[in-house]
Amino acid sequence: MAKSGEVDKQWHIVDASDEVLGRLASDIAVVLMGKHRPEYTPHVDCGDFVIVTNADKVAMTGRKLDVRHYTWYTGHPGLRLESYSDRQQRKPEDLIFHAVRRMLPKNKLATQMLKKLKIYAGSEHPHTAQQPVVLQRVGKKASSDK
Repeated sequence: MAKSGEVDKQWHIVDASDEVLGRLASDIAVVLMGKHRPEYTPHVDCGDFVIVTNADKVAMTGRKLDVRHYTWYTGHPGLRLESYSDRQQRKPEDLIFHAVRRMLPKNKLATQMLKKLKIYAGSEHPHTAQQPVVLQRVGKKASSDK
């Protein structure tokens, strides 16, 4: 069983361009929780850091960009609505952040796991010193096989 101070964290990088949002988010959530490691322990944060680039180019299947909406309550009468396409133009990082957040466990460890998620709209990121490796995704062919 893993202990909280003994787990060494690695850095992974994912390019989100032309990736389906839900499939990308589930793979990221697995790495943040640490379920990809053989020493996975549910009550210990043993996951790795994940850097997501090109968040503004993430794809959704069907008509979800136009049909689905974010809703929130402002404190005044009525609800606020914003379609996924509007949110993608305004805050592209939020689409991936909320999709991953909803796939994590609903406990205090989830906030620690979300702090290890770094999302950037463009292809540039300030984490080159950490030497991130490309995340090996389940069921995804290598880029040379395409």
